[in-house]
Amino acid sequence: MKSLLLIALLALLPLGASALDLKDWQIAVTDFEGEAKLVGDRVTVPKPANPRVPNSHVAARRGDDGALTLQFSNSWIAQLRWQDGPPLDLRPYLAEGTIEFDLNVVDLAHGGMKFKLGCGQDCERKIPFLFAGRELAGKGRQHLSFALKCFWRDGDDFSAVPVPFALEGTGSGEVQISRLRISKQGKAATACPDYRTQSVTPQRLQESWAVDWWLPRHEQKLAEIKAHREAGRRVDLVFVGDSITQGWENEGKAAWATHFAKHNAVALGFGGDRTENLLWRLQNGELDGMAPKVIVVMIGTNNTGERMEEPALTVAGTRANLEEIKKRQPQAKVLLLALFPRGEKPDDPTRRHNARINALLPTLADGKQVVFLDIGKQLSNPDGTLSKDILPDWLHLSPQGYEIWARSLEAPLAPLLAP
Repeated sequence: MKSLLLIALLALLPLGASALDLKDWQIAVTDFEGEAKLVGDRVTVPKPANPRVPNSHVAARRGDDGALTLQFSNSWIAQLRWQDGPPLDLRPYLAEGTIEFDLNVVDLAHGGMKFKLGCGQDCERKIPFLFAGRELAGKGRQHLSFALKCFWRDGDDFSAVPVPFALEGTGSGEVQISRLRISKQGKAATACPDYRTQSVTPQRLQESWAVDWWLPRHEQKLAEIKAHREAGRRVDLVFVGDSITQGWENEGKAAWATHFAKHNAVALGFGGDRTENLLWRLQNGELDGMAPKVIVVMIGTNNTGERMEEPALTVAGTRANLEEIKKRQPQAKVLLLALFPRGEKPDDPTRRHNARINALLPTLADGKQVVFLDIGKQLSNPDGTLSKDILPDWLHLSPQGYEIWARSLEAPLAPLLAP
């Protein structure tokens, strides 16, 4: 009798004793500019009166079996987000816990995907899944099982998690998810990046808006270097970095022609790149076939913008790139630049985060082979705010900004470029 009573009581216990079933949580469906609740079978995110992305479309529906489908097109960010439940204490789940679900990638040919967990204010952890997601397209439902620690960093407090899961799409696609749960003792079978080594692990840029042009641009840069070599032109100066460096080809074109074209300079900047993406490019030939005197390096602001990575980890990624440069171009001097200021005001969280990275970067310079330079003050107003005339979006430079950058490099580059 006691055994039967115990079984009956156990049947009434919440699933959270061994697993957390999130089926009763509110599902929010979001676009970059709007949000709607999935309270019935389907919903479309409404557009604001003056949308910044007028041609985007995000909708979701719930199937008879409880499966949730997210459809998105031309979207910056589309989400299915589990929210509005009692904050979860996931600390007991960290040791051996998993987040598990069935995923059906109907279409991701022109889209990307990430999985997220919102662990509190200013705390969001994510797993990129573009490449892996595209491999699953058309294969029907696949069971995925991530270690809960994939979403955790040292120091995170998982005692009151308000958003235990979010499926995020970018670009255009259709993805279906079902049987979502957090298991206390699960078996992780799906790989995820290790946040401790992500910045130093070479990888192509995993973003839907970049995947169509990133590799072709890499090939174009290899061809550009080859053309210099075949024409007998010596490349004395190379810039490597992200979109700010890529901007020499657009907003900075005039300043480039005035200050750097005489050195047959090459700009190896790719929008969106983090330290690990630059490392992949360097290891795949972008420094080969030339012998520059100076290489200007600025990388890492996207490590901040994408994942607010611990500064020491971003600096480790920068160090790995410097080591790769030394290995491939031992004769070259390196001008290592501090990350430029971002965010309109000095108290902007990304600005403060970059400042912590900049405080560590001088440890990578010896003043001879690697020289450190910080021109942040030249790009800022006296009170530390930024001007739209110089950084129109508080991150990327205007033509005036590129002229300031170019002039700021004249004196530091002169002795490094000297015969």
